[in-house]
Amino acid sequence: MSGFLDKAKKMAEDTMNTGKQKVEEVQVGRDASALLKKLGAAYWTEQRGGGSHEEVTRALAALDEHVAKHGDAALHG
Repeated sequence: MSGFLDKAKKMAEDTMNTGKQKVEEVQVGRDASALLKKLGAAYWTEQRGGGSHEEVTRALAALDEHVAKHGDAALHG
């Protein structure tokens, strides 16, 4: 009987770990989307609204940092 319980516990732990991993992937994607949006807004403001190039540079640096930490897979859809 304990073999069955051990297997059930292992399956539950594996499922929980998979769920946590998926949640983290979704959050990384959301963070990447927010950074891309910020970069786009900074660029548009620079080009059309007289915004500063420094804001574009900061937004690009933040995106570069995100890519260095998490890779660029979230940027491709």
